[in-house]
Amino acid sequence: MKTSLQFALCGLMSALVFAAWGGTPDPFASPYALKGGRIRFNGSRPPKSYNAYTDNNTYTRMTFDLMYETLITTDPVTTEFEPYLADRWEVADGYRTFTFHIDERAKWSDGTPVLAEDVKWTFDVCMDPASDAGSIYGIFAQYESPEILDERTVRFRLKDGVPDDWRALMNVGMFEIMPKHVFENERFAALDLVDAVVSGPYKLVHVDEHKRAVFERRKDWWRVDFPEERGHYNFDRIEMKYYEDNENAFEAFKKDEIDIYPVYTAHIMATGTRGKEFAHNWICKRTVQNKCPQSYQGFAMNFRREPFDDLRVRQAFALFLDRERINRTMMFNSYFLLKSYYTDLYDHAHPCENIQWPYDPERAEKLLDEAGWFKDPKTGKRMKNGKPLHVSFLSRAASEEKFLAVYKPVLEKAGITFDIVRKDFADWMRSIDAFDFDITWAAFVGTIFRNPEMTWSAAEADRKGGNNITAVKDPEIEELIQKEKHLYTAAERNAVYRRIDKILTDKVPYVLLWNTDKTRLLYWNRFGMPKMPLGMYGREEAAVSYWWYDPDAAKELDDAMATGGFLPSVGNVEWED
Repeated sequence: MKTSLQFALCGLMSALVFAAWGGTPDPFASPYALKGGRIRFNGSRPPKSYNAYTDNNTYTRMTFDLMYETLITTDPVTTEFEPYLADRWEVADGYRTFTFHIDERAKWSDGTPVLAEDVKWTFDVCMDPASDAGSIYGIFAQYESPEILDERTVRFRLKDGVPDDWRALMNVGMFEIMPKHVFENERFAALDLVDAVVSGPYKLVHVDEHKRAVFERRKDWWRVDFPEERGHYNFDRIEMKYYEDNENAFEAFKKDEIDIYPVYTAHIMATGTRGKEFAHNWICKRTVQNKCPQSYQGFAMNFRREPFDDLRVRQAFALFLDRERINRTMMFNSYFLLKSYYTDLYDHAHPCENIQWPYDPERAEKLLDEAGWFKDPKTGKRMKNGKPLHVSFLSRAASEEKFLAVYKPVLEKAGITFDIVRKDFADWMRSIDAFDFDITWAAFVGTIFRNPEMTWSAAEADRKGGNNITAVKDPEIEELIQKEKHLYTAAERNAVYRRIDKILTDKVPYVLLWNTDKTRLLYWNRFGMPKMPLGMYGREEAAVSYWWYDPDAAKELDDAMATGGFLPSVGNVEWED
């Protein structure tokens, strides 16, 4: 019987023992899924590393999780914690001590057992500043180095003075464990994971630098016959194809060089899906709605330097962007305009009252005047203390610049010198990590378990590789972050998140843009999939777990393409509670 997460988090006992239980299949996975074949996935831009601790990237995280496992995982429906590398654990000392017992069946791909020393080594190496281990450093800093109790038992403790936190078990139970005996003498920040020893269902077997990475399914995975894994990880081969530009990826997709293409550009879904491949359903065009947490995106403004250290300037830049026009004329009204960093926290009972920041250049110019940036009557340029108001937009893709083409003339008319500096993704990331930018386009995915500390705390603003890239520092947010740690019900925490959201929208760290509550997919019609193709909470990445290669469908596709025939159409998927 599963132990209720809510019961565990309420801390009703001084010690809670979580015993192993018989696993049950994922209700969203198909029992009829076939093993075999391959899927070629658009992995977006080339990663700087396949080690997700040193590369804070969505697709790096996806592939890293295919190779390395965590001590515990979550139920695909209830999100309660479940065994993974650990088959049981205990929580004690008022939710401050966490003891994990590693499953005796857990093995690395070289046949050696997963041990407590692997857990401790991974923690300790991530705490080494030389490892550049990203945001996990800030999480681990709250804990003592783990204690090895025996070969397969490891204990974590919160440091003295660190407040209790409802996430405390999750923080130490859900980081990926790496093999000490393989990597302990290697430089962590430069690990080569090709043919590396792994514990998960796939291993990285080949890399074409900046072009492609190939992962192969491990038939000797230690969990391969577990009931929980039925219908998961069906492809023998996963290929990640990398493109600097989304438009290039789409052209490759239409040439059948990629199997699945998630659509993030409205005009592709509206006008790019014409032609025989789409009309004859050789390529499926589909939207999928589930309970996936909402993301946000926007133009991130760097508080660390002029002019964005001034709230009035940030407000002005929000007012200068005509989002309604862009949505109407360039994106076919397929998005809603954001006015929140936590969109899915609002409903009829909790309406969002955040300011929208509508297009209003006249008000924006008044704000610049108030901030001391006045137009020079001779040149028309905004000046302050003898310096022009000059802003560089750090771009990482040509697709961003068509929107900036609408923005730039408005800014220049207001007397702002605005230039665009494009870098490839790796250089863009280096600039962000070094806080070396004025304004840039950034996006963050939503998570089931929110952690505002890792996105909005002052400490994250000062740490290289942190998520607080705009450098928000607000005393009330800091207080709310500490308060939220002690709230053990979702309703209480959501109220805190909504207050943080209101503060953020007032401080304008981002010129918030737009979003959709659906995942838009194009894929070649050669795959089988369950009724809910991405599960309850998944995005496009969930396809590598839930889908399978269907030889019969592939043959029908080949025949239809050879004869010009039609295949049956597929409908959109709407979530039903």
